Amino acid sequence: MNFISAEEALALIKNNERVFIHGGCATPQRLVNALVNRHEELSGVEITHLHTEGEAAYANPAYAKAFRVNAFFIGKNVRAHVNETNVQYIPMFLSEIPLFIRWGKFPIDTALIQVSPPDSHGFCSLGISVDIARAACEVAGKIIALVNPNMPRSLGDSFIHHSKITAAVYAEDAIHECGSNAMSETEIAIGKNVAVLVDDGACLQMGIGGIPNAVLQFLTNHKNLGVHTEMFSDGILPLVKSGVINGKLKTKHPGKIVSSFAMGTRVLYDFIHDNPEVAMLDVAYVNDTSVIRKNKKVTAINSAIEIDLTGQVCADSIGTEIFSGVGGQMDFIRGAALSEGGKPIIALGSVTAKGISKIVPVLKPGAGVVTTRAHVQYVVTEYGTVDLYGKNIAQRASALISISHPKHREELEKEAFRLYGKS
Repeated sequence: MNFISAEEALALIKNNERVFIHGGCATPQRLVNALVNRHEELSGVEITHLHTEGEAAYANPAYAKAFRVNAFFIGKNVRAHVNETNVQYIPMFLSEIPLFIRWGKFPIDTALIQVSPPDSHGFCSLGISVDIARAACEVAGKIIALVNPNMPRSLGDSFIHHSKITAAVYAEDAIHECGSNAMSETEIAIGKNVAVLVDDGACLQMGIGGIPNAVLQFLTNHKNLGVHTEMFSDGILPLVKSGVINGKLKTKHPGKIVSSFAMGTRVLYDFIHDNPEVAMLDVAYVNDTSVIRKNKKVTAINSAIEIDLTGQVCADSIGTEIFSGVGGQMDFIRGAALSEGGKPIIALGSVTAKGISKIVPVLKPGAGVVTTRAHVQYVVTEYGTVDLYGKNIAQRASALISISHPKHREELEKEAFRLYGKS
């Protein structure tokens, strides 16, 4: 491959282009910085991505003439500017975004990606973030790649031939890492409650953070677990090493950890590198409900910002303020519900850090319903587990109040009686 500087490569981007940025921990920060450095000479460049890590200076209102953001997920690096003139959010199921791109409904002029060096056959790997990046690369008019030997060579749908790359920049930058914080007592209690729901032979979907890690630490005595998930982190590694996670009973991709992107530490990235046990696949496939349901006992563990007494789950906003995105929650909640022996689970702390109840009579005005009350089944807090499936509205309210924080139960009971009567 012929390498040029990041400044030379980013000079290829013109005014009014739509630019895709590789997401998660694969974000090519060196290329992003070189693009932002051109803010005085560019105008009307639309930037799109899922959640990205690192700096996102292009979202700064000071650069609004040069850049506007139109993102499928809002991460913490752009959250402060969402709904301002230059930062907007596109609500869409994660499983549908690659189709939206491939069907020509969202043309991409340039894709900024980070890949492993080409192998002996000339193929680079998208590494830890295949998700929608594969679709973006398929349709992009230009591909500018940061070629980095620190990017693991993942197997699956991750490969792109070097001949498809318009401009290549070489760098040995550290891949962004997401370490785990110490688990709180609440997270540990929730993890213990969720772990009770996990059967031997279950196929897991879970993300990153305190609750998923807490669940995993209580699965050490389980047997023959599998993984089919949109993303994973370091938390699964001890269970893989011990043989608890072996995928032996999976119907789809037996013996393999199936995922679309990974976020974690260097230990995780080294585990992924050239590992035939890990299949990093297109998220249109990984999150396809018809694929998910083919595995038995799919146990999908997802979180929420708040849930109302009828079971409506808000997971992407705080009222009208967009906090994250729809993501793949509904893909897996539905897939798990349709799986033989499957369990869709919403796990959340009963209160916020300020003591405000997350179980509420009605959602905040403007709150987004990511998972409808018809889709919700198991709900778990540190105070217990309820199954809402088949329950009427009043019964749901009573069940949810039973796992709310004790200091809020009396007020919730009054509101439930006023709104829905007795169960």
